[in-house]
Amino acid sequence: MAIEIFMPALSPTMEKGTLAKWLVAEGDEVTSGDIICEIETDKATMEVESIDEGIVAKLLVADGADDVPVGTLIAILAEEGEDVAEVSVPSAVPAAAKEATAVVAEAAPAPVAAAPVLSPAPVANTSSDRVKASPLAKRMAEQGGLNLSTLTGSGPHGRIVKADVEAALAAPQVSAPAAAPAVTGDNSFRDEKLSNMRKTIARRLTESKQNVPHFYLTIECRLDRLMSVRKEVNEGLADSGQKVSVNDFIIKAAGLALKKVPEANAQFHGDIIRYFDRADISMAVAIEGGLITPVIRGACTKSLTAIASDAKTLAGKAREGKLMPEEYTNGTFSISNLGMFGIKEFSAVINPPEGAILAVGAGTKQPVVADDGSLSVGIVMSCTLSCDHRVIDGSVGAEFLKAFKGFLENPLTMLV
Repeated sequence: MAIEIFMPALSPTMEKGTLAKWLVAEGDEVTSGDIICEIETDKATMEVESIDEGIVAKLLVADGADDVPVGTLIAILAEEGEDVAEVSVPSAVPAAAKEATAVVAEAAPAPVAAAPVLSPAPVANTSSDRVKASPLAKRMAEQGGLNLSTLTGSGPHGRIVKADVEAALAAPQVSAPAAAPAVTGDNSFRDEKLSNMRKTIARRLTESKQNVPHFYLTIECRLDRLMSVRKEVNEGLADSGQKVSVNDFIIKAAGLALKKVPEANAQFHGDIIRYFDRADISMAVAIEGGLITPVIRGACTKSLTAIASDAKTLAGKAREGKLMPEEYTNGTFSISNLGMFGIKEFSAVINPPEGAILAVGAGTKQPVVADDGSLSVGIVMSCTLSCDHRVIDGSVGAEFLKAFKGFLENPLTMLV
């Protein structure tokens, strides 16, 4: 009996995906664990493995097909001993699957018996369309300083593949005349199609601002002691090759503050508020085309070095598009740090169903007045907590920030 393969849900928020590339062809034999395709989700481009064995009988969705609904029938495998030629597309498939299959069928030419198999003609990519390229080709082009929109793809449907990038990098570089920009009035512009990730960011954050009653609390934290302790910690870690960043201290302090004020470690779920015992902190990481929030699990109990190791690993995987769904979902609280860009203060949008997000600015040298009236220069950092008023009241948010400030300004309390 034929084995049906459907578009998988690769993240909890995924409703549709782009079938970026098939890594098998009709007639290929696959075994369990073989990577059969690459799918672009709302978070990243991920490789999909086959869980069954068989012969690829039919590929029902073409390379580069956008907005394929989760649950759509995308391929059929023939089992051992089954005649591939006799495998047919089942008529009783979900409506979404029928629709997607029909769209692909219209776009692809009908097969002709005994006709020679020809490679599709290369199709030039234009700057006004999303450039279709394999993940490897994108990485090679980025490393080589190559603009993919200037290349002609030799892969299916004009997709740029490794060989195209290698050929472009090896060829002599000749300056080409600039293409005439599109113009409206006296200003030029370009249109860029939204990626699945950007669509999801737009939808979720619009819903958040429309449906979540935000309020904001700002506090200033002195970092002088923290900077001194961090220097000593990193000197002690020199032989291990590890380093602890200010952001690692911030994550640790937030985790401990959530443990101390558990009412802030909460989510809104309709007619209930869910309170968590463990602080699983989502840290915002900027990646190409958007933003993703890998999660530091148990930040309230982990050591600074463990947090530093997790943060480095997760941020690296995020930028390479290799995060697994369990690594960027189900956080209980978020932190967005723009201090490294010199931003002094900002307000972040809550990521539902989480009840709060902490926006961290840059630590800057400022005049500070001591309790005795003396004036000195200190390193001061502004932090703004965005709260969902359905979950967190002003007093709870204030208690959290007070605890957070206490840990940051007395960093030795985070080391015991």
